[in-house]
Amino acid sequence: MDIESMTTTATAALTTFGLKILGALAAWIVGRALIGFAVRLVSAGLARQNVDATLGRYLGTIISVALNVVLVVAILGYFGVETTSFAALVAAMGIAIGAAWAGLLANFAAGAFLIVLRPFKVGDYVKVAGIEGTVKEIGIFATTLQMPDNIAAFVGNNKIFSDTIQNCSTAEFRRVDRTAQLAHSVNVGDAVKRLKEALAKIANVRKTPPPDVEIVDFTPRGPVLAVRGYAHTDHYWQVYFDINKAIVDTFGSAGYPVPEEHLHMRQAVAKQG
Repeated sequence: MDIESMTTTATAALTTFGLKILGALAAWIVGRALIGFAVRLVSAGLARQNVDATLGRYLGTIISVALNVVLVVAILGYFGVETTSFAALVAAMGIAIGAAWAGLLANFAAGAFLIVLRPFKVGDYVKVAGIEGTVKEIGIFATTLQMPDNIAAFVGNNKIFSDTIQNCSTAEFRRVDRTAQLAHSVNVGDAVKRLKEALAKIANVRKTPPPDVEIVDFTPRGPVLAVRGYAHTDHYWQVYFDINKAIVDTFGSAGYPVPEEHLHMRQAVAKQG
């Protein structure tokens, strides 16, 4: 009789536990579906308010993580786990993880500041942490840049935020700087006039402000000209290389000599007495 009673009790306990397992699975499936719906709803609302896409993804990730933690705590409470103890355990784990992942958390915090302060946005051409390229994504921990040689660079947000940020897309145009070495015998005024005419013919060089050609330095081979044109960031490299070509073609057609260093050596002859 005792064995039969124990069997009945065990069967009831297993049945109850099995139903709880099924209930927990159902709660997890339904909860995950509701979390996904809530995140999509928030993302759609932010999109209607014309909020930056990167900020929308950032907020969506934070909401998703927070709701998943709430869902796990609720399921554990359903199984009778003391949630206050669990909260203390989560807090202790948070401290331990925070100490171990200090670098990642710094990147996370820097990413939040980049989203809020917006020194640049997706699509901008920037120079950060010694790297330059077009911003493709501002992630939670790292920012993705597409470099001019078509290589993707992933830069930690903390490294970006703690260094100088140069945004080449903020202004309507940027300056393209080149230099041209002249020989001592070349007429500087003639060279300046010819280069200004050549720069005006280059595609995508702005008329306002006009190109600059001025003496910027002197070397043993002769004066050095600063050759500067202004163009939109999208046309920077095209104008950069076209200016180089214009310098070579202009000086070649003008017949300018190759700049050379001239050394004068004097030999002292000893007088015989």
